[in-house]
Amino acid sequence: MNETSTPAVEVRKLNKSFKGGLFEKDRHVLKDVSFSLPMGQTIGFVGGNGHGKTTTIKCLFNFIRPDSGEIRFFNQPLSNDIKTRIGYLPERPYLYEFLTGMEFLKLHWHLCYGHTQKDFYDRAREALAKVDLLEAKDRRLRTYSKGMLQRVGIAQAILTKPDLLILDEPMSGLDPDGRLMVKDILREEQKRGVTLFFSSHLLQDMEELCSNLVVINNGQIFYEGALTSFVAEYNNLEKAFRHVRAKGGANV
Repeated sequence: MNETSTPAVEVRKLNKSFKGGLFEKDRHVLKDVSFSLPMGQTIGFVGGNGHGKTTTIKCLFNFIRPDSGEIRFFNQPLSNDIKTRIGYLPERPYLYEFLTGMEFLKLHWHLCYGHTQKDFYDRAREALAKVDLLEAKDRRLRTYSKGMLQRVGIAQAILTKPDLLILDEPMSGLDPDGRLMVKDILREEQKRGVTLFFSSHLLQDMEELCSNLVVINNGQIFYEGALTSFVAEYNNLEKAFRHVRAKGGANV
């Protein structure tokens, strides 16, 4: 099988439970979650708060160990070499506030490639320019606004020109201008052939950017496939998603 026909990510029967408190039951958060991300496509990850989106994404990177299931990237298990091909932005990124914007990108570069400086400064300046932070590159992150911190997080995600971008709520904390900027960046990444997988509560962003959807509800996958097929019966994504939520446990 050649790489173009291999999914960028394949998840099979992923389960995750969290221990309850002293008088609480364990919470079964992910229930046989299975989906795949076609190479070169933009896939939206849709679901309500607490329904398993962030837990799924954390399991992909083994930040949270799943109870069972299999996850493969480019038909391989996650490894250091595979990680260099992935850009990632968590929902609530922790950024070292004592670093400057440029130093933060250098730290990320070193984690990916070691201490080689080849191409770093060109790549860093390009990434910072895309998120309109080049003039703020030497300022400490503690002086950045919430929106600026989100944008520098996006800069680190695209810094290494990854083959796969996984973004958890990339529009969070951004004003309208910032959202437009991020959408333009994601469209540039689409033209580059990157596989994009991002979660968002903003359904309009999904309709504008995505070719495919993965819909999760109550820890189960209720739809995986083309966005156009999902919305066809309901005319728009909001009505389709309302239908999923209304059905609760019913498979769409």
